[in-house]
Amino acid sequence: MDLFARIRRDARVEGLGIRALARKYGVGRDTVRTALSRADPPPRKTPVRSAPRLAPFKAAIDEMLRQDLDAPRKQRHTATRVLARLADEHGATELSYSTVRDYVRVRRAQIDVEAGRRVEVFIPQQHGPAEEAEVDFGEVWVILAGVKTKCHMFTFRLSHSGKAVHRVYSTQSQEAFLEGHIDAFEEVGGVPTKHIRYDNLTAAVQTVLYGKGRNRVENDRWVLFRSHYGFDSFYCQPGIDGAHEKGGVEGEVGRFRRTWLSPMPEVDTLAELNARIRDYDARDHDRRIDTRIRTVGQDFAAEQPLLRALPFERFDPGLVLHPRVDRSSLITVRMAKYSVPARLIGRQVRVSLRASEVVVFDGRDQIARHERVVARGGESINLDHYLEVLRHKPGALPGSTALARARATGVFTPAHEAFWQAARKVDGDSAGTRALIDVLLLHRSMRPDDVVAGIRAALTVGAVSADVVAVEARLHAGGPAPTRHPGEHRRGDGQRVVSLTQRRLADPAAVIAGLPPDRRPLPSMEQYDELLTRHAAAPITSTRKGTSGT
Repeated sequence: MDLFARIRRDARVEGLGIRALARKYGVGRDTVRTALSRADPPPRKTPVRSAPRLAPFKAAIDEMLRQDLDAPRKQRHTATRVLARLADEHGATELSYSTVRDYVRVRRAQIDVEAGRRVEVFIPQQHGPAEEAEVDFGEVWVILAGVKTKCHMFTFRLSHSGKAVHRVYSTQSQEAFLEGHIDAFEEVGGVPTKHIRYDNLTAAVQTVLYGKGRNRVENDRWVLFRSHYGFDSFYCQPGIDGAHEKGGVEGEVGRFRRTWLSPMPEVDTLAELNARIRDYDARDHDRRIDTRIRTVGQDFAAEQPLLRALPFERFDPGLVLHPRVDRSSLITVRMAKYSVPARLIGRQVRVSLRASEVVVFDGRDQIARHERVVARGGESINLDHYLEVLRHKPGALPGSTALARARATGVFTPAHEAFWQAARKVDGDSAGTRALIDVLLLHRSMRPDDVVAGIRAALTVGAVSADVVAVEARLHAGGPAPTRHPGEHRRGDGQRVVSLTQRRLADPAAVIAGLPPDRRPLPSMEQYDELLTRHAAAPITSTRKGTSGT
């Protein structure tokens, strides 16, 4: 285009002839004549590739493609497979992959039309603000506590703005399905006003009524959930056709997985992973979808006020079960075991099974809460549930599973170990273990950090009494720190640790000042004074047999 423009200018302005123009620009005279006759260059000639070596095998390729008309979608011939069959069955070893690929791409579409197959056409859709959303599950692999584990990612996407919420669970169970909705509604601050699109998930659909449109027999608990939050469900057609009806969330699952979960994330718990995912969702506010002018965050800011408000009460997504506590103070829930207080052995308890945790109730009182165990046959055991029994059987503590789990999770700290060793050295194994259990019982009413500080303070002077630990823990929790005295010690982290005995010897007033204020009323002696007054005013009379006197 630029060459033609310069040739035409020089001919017009400088008056150069055809020969001079051809010499100046190094082109043929025919090119100069063409440039002077038209302003736009003629289109380049595209050579037609005849592929003579492919001609003898076209009929065989066509037959393979016709077999694909009745084959499953994922088991149709690819260009690579066609080339391999031609080499094996027809001796076509000199054909190139690109030649076969180009022919298969064109010929497959022609054979589909010849067979009367419907050509799939996608029609652009427009979604009103706050009206619709889409939901789907997608598989994701996670290095969970050092083990490669297959998990399931719940994805909720507002159709208008593209704002998406993601959560990863160990299963696709109904409790995960409901909990994902609740998290999504609370994250976006409302509920779509029209409907939400779904696959025919078993968490929501019991039966697909074929031949009756989109009617479904829904799960009763799912109907209750929809009624509670006030939205309708829209179920897509079964199979591949239904995937196209919610293409936004289908693409979102893959995009998020490629963007934020590649390579596989390494975490200790799913709660840790979901905390990361919340940050990823917030960072996605800055991205733009396709050719949109505004970002996802800008469109969501305009859409969010139009969502229907959340109901006053939060729906409990847990599945209610009633297992019985066995002799090991364990309950079995979905092939996993969880501990409860030993006083409940032999009784039935109520369990709320949720996507990421298991909550246990005795009547209306919550008695235990565990992170849900992913592995089948796994256990979640809390040492605190066995303390009352261990006070009567202290010899069972060293080899107990509960103690091993407490050590593994960091609940039983080196400070506890040091106190136990010191107590057994002073009082013997049984009495020393009971002293440790008394210290462990303090965790029920005090913060762990305060108890650990109390243990370290007591050990500084060799005090292995739970009472000393309790007082020191109270001082660490609420009292102002007294001035430092010569008998003080410092821990490795630099914080002051002063034993109760050292404070008493150095400055008793500092101990009193450090304790929380005593709000009890002062004692009164008025009633005793009144008794003394009455006794002084009354005459003293003594009576003997046969005599009387005053």
